[in-house]
Amino acid sequence: MELNSIREKIFSRELSLDEKAERIFRYQVENNRVYQLFVDTLGFSVEQIPATDEIPLLPVRAFKETRVVSGNVSAELHFKSSGTSDMQPAIHEIPDPGLYRESVLKGFNHFYPCNPVIFAYTPGYSENPHSSLIWMLKALAEQDMSGMSRFVQAEALTDARLLAEISSSGRGLILFGAAFGLLDLLETDNLHLPDGTIVIETGGMKTHRREISRQELHERLAGGFGLPVGQIHSEYGMCELLSQAYAKKGGFFEPVPWMKVTVRDPDDPSRICTPDEEGLIGIIDLANIYSCAFLLTEDRGVADTSGRFRVLGRWNPDNPRGCNFLIDRD
Repeated sequence: MELNSIREKIFSRELSLDEKAERIFRYQVENNRVYQLFVDTLGFSVEQIPATDEIPLLPVRAFKETRVVSGNVSAELHFKSSGTSDMQPAIHEIPDPGLYRESVLKGFNHFYPCNPVIFAYTPGYSENPHSSLIWMLKALAEQDMSGMSRFVQAEALTDARLLAEISSSGRGLILFGAAFGLLDLLETDNLHLPDGTIVIETGGMKTHRREISRQELHERLAGGFGLPVGQIHSEYGMCELLSQAYAKKGGFFEPVPWMKVTVRDPDDPSRICTPDEEGLIGIIDLANIYSCAFLLTEDRGVADTSGRFRVLGRWNPDNPRGCNFLIDRD
């Protein structure tokens, strides 16, 4: 199957998600050696294309153990997961950075169509020059032709003149930041964000290891920034994905239209859990045409009947403290 024809259809409404997933599955099972071996090991017959929910999901750990690529491609860009120096990082090869940019911008504008000013507060992530999060935030800032969107230090959030300029523009402000970086930011003196500001936390930071629930985090951020808790949102993404999900209220993430999320039984990932049954988060990300679009994450979650999902933490059944902590964001 021609890769370019698949690439052109990813964000199109011409085909349903199921139809696009079928085409990508056909291509990847023929052109992705790792995925092909995985499917063969399961004894899965590819002679008859499965229903979307029956397509095998490759564990994301594969990105740490081998090259996960579809087709004979060379990568212009590599995303690497963060972690301690003795940990093997996941590596996601990106032959087409324009595809990631398109997915980032279309996904963000799907949820936030009002052309806001973007501030990105990301201390700690500069240590990972291959961070998919940094690349995403840079793409969001660069689409703002006014030049007001940028990466910021804490001082920018106490600059009355700058904040007044944003307020007078009528565009609103969105502040992105990692969970614990935002908590540290609350210690800044004279911190005051314009009314209507939305804060989007992107998950945990591996360098902190403080345990906190997402609900507590949002309440503390709302109080510290002087905003209603409904203006504290969340973003879900990872090194191995080229698409994101956003939670605007109620703690449930909603995927973009070219992404499907289900929760799977850890003992039998082919089984989809019932609503509110905890399991492993499985993701179909159609933008992953050059790697693998069908992934089983190591994140614990629950889903509702509409396809929205909650993230409860890393899956670790041997952890006696449970999973009441934020996921780490690569």
